[in-house]
Amino acid sequence: MNKKIKLLLEAAKKVKKNSYAPYSQFHVGAAVLSDKGNIYSGCNVENSSYGLTICAERNAIFNMVASGEKRIEKILINGETEDFLPPCGACRQVISEFADEDTEIILVNGKEEIKLIPFKEIMPFRFFLKGKGDSI
Repeated sequence: MNKKIKLLLEAAKKVKKNSYAPYSQFHVGAAVLSDKGNIYSGCNVENSSYGLTICAERNAIFNMVASGEKRIEKILINGETEDFLPPCGACRQVISEFADEDTEIILVNGKEEIKLIPFKEIMPFRFFLKGKGDSI
């Protein structure tokens, strides 16, 4: 495991402990590495009105944006399951706003096994408004 991934995993595991998941008991931590080399983390926060729940990935990205950054180099998602947890559709769309085709999606399961996926493979047909830029 390279140093960047190790730092992202440590951040995701630490914040996962703060996850608020009283309904699903499904705890997830995520960490984003910005293009400026900074790490931002987030956990899932559930609500009894499930539509108001926020995923760990979006929480981490929104922390990055709130800190003044706008580009994702890597995003790591860590759950407690045997399977890898790919981002949901809503998270994929939010990632696409701040990522490029080669942004690295790093999935880490409960056994700390790692799967690396370039963003273009996880979301080959991106939605963006005209003016966002076809080059992304």
